Amino acid sequence: MKKIFIIGGMGAGKSTARKALTDQGLAYIDLDKVGHDILKWEIVKEELVEAFGDDILDEDGEVVRQRLAAKAFVSPAETRKLNRITMPRIEEAYTDMVDELEAQGVEAVAVEYSVFKNRSTSLAWSADAVIAVLAPMDLRIQRAVASGFDEDDVRRRIAQQITDADRIEAADVVFNNDSTKDELYNEVTTWWKNCQQ
Repeated sequence: MKKIFIIGGMGAGKSTARKALTDQGLAYIDLDKVGHDILKWEIVKEELVEAFGDDILDEDGEVVRQRLAAKAFVSPAETRKLNRITMPRIEEAYTDMVDELEAQGVEAVAVEYSVFKNRSTSLAWSADAVIAVLAPMDLRIQRAVASGFDEDDVRRRIAQQITDADRIEAADVVFNNDSTKDELYNEVTTWWKNCQQ
């Protein structure tokens, strides 16, 4: 099964690239969603409370992502603390999903990966292709805020991510998303169709 990883900073347009691929019949794994799902695991909740305090939980004992983010993205050290707890569980859940798709005979999967650092020490080591979606910083912030994020939170998160230069170096193909969603969608669709020839 081919694994096509989509990387890019917050607000760059990863979701549009992913939709272009899923509309071509690819299966889809959103590692952000996997990350949200594992926050419901009891062992993960316990370790997060130990690391960041029980005020990250709501009255039902569930993790409030905004509260966790406010503590976890204040410095690289705190982000590393979060990643040490969550990343092994995300990897475990991802591996189970890939095994299930392969068992179903799925030929290709698009994997949206917002916290990508590099190919060698991440889930993307097994990628058949890494697509980087890039966009100017101001535009990315504008898009993320328009989708409901707080601007300060967006800037904090972007500061913890790798640079576009790092993404370009790691990618097999790069799409500049400084125009419309339709333009990016069409470019990715054309690229995938060419890959199938």
